[in-house]
Amino acid sequence: MPLPSGLARFNRSATNHVMAPLARHAPGMGVLVHRGRRSGATYRTPVNVFTRGDGFSFALTYGRTDWVANLTAAGTAELVTRGTTHRISRPDVVEDHDLRTFPGPVRLVLKRLGVTERVDVRDDGPVDRVGG
Repeated sequence: MPLPSGLARFNRSATNHVMAPLARHAPGMGVLVHRGRRSGATYRTPVNVFTRGDGFSFALTYGRTDWVANLTAAGTAELVTRGTTHRISRPDVVEDHDLRTFPGPVRLVLKRLGVTERVDVRDDGPVDRVGG
């Protein structure tokens, strides 16, 4: 069982505001910039992110939350990680009991938490803010 939804609500209202500036630069972290599927509002959600092949993977530590639904509905978003903004696309929610996509120590923690899903996305490259 992933982390409780009450903890997710607390993080969304309190912790995320503190973590977002740090997550933009910290290894293994990032900020997902996505649009609400109903409201159209722009949201910035701190996430744990790991590179894989041609993209990134996110462990679903809280299960299929709003940011997952927003990302899959839109099919695209931006990810700020290690100080660089990337366009991401093609979100794919994957059932993954082995969690081999993630580093060993992270995998151990995720297994203890009962995490069995991840989202894989394609990295479409850095966003060029000067040219648009």
